[in-house]
Amino acid sequence: METNDSSTNYDRFEASVNIFVDPTMKAQVIDALSKLDNIEEIYEVKGEFDIVSIVATSCLEEFRTVLQKKIMKIKGIKSTITSVVLKTHKRPKSENCININRTNVHIP
Repeated sequence: METNDSSTNYDRFEASVNIFVDPTMKAQVIDALSKLDNIEEIYEVKGEFDIVSIVATSCLEEFRTVLQKKIMKIKGIKSTITSVVLKTHKRPKSENCININRTNVHIP
């Protein structure tokens, strides 16, 4: 059985990028982030950060390029704090589902 988590997939580099945003630009930042292929998840949060994103690339060097040349170039992003995923223990339940008219449909 093949798994797709970061503990066994060595062709995948994954990190949480916590983003501080100019409050007047939050909607534009979220829109710009959602257009980046390497960003798999985006959460608007209340707390220390404004946005938490999950970024996946094939390696550390690609991640560095995405962070420096794409994410940090988005107007309205003030700074980021990155946490590298060492091992995935549990993924969001919605990962294998799509939402069709508010009904979750499981995709095997």
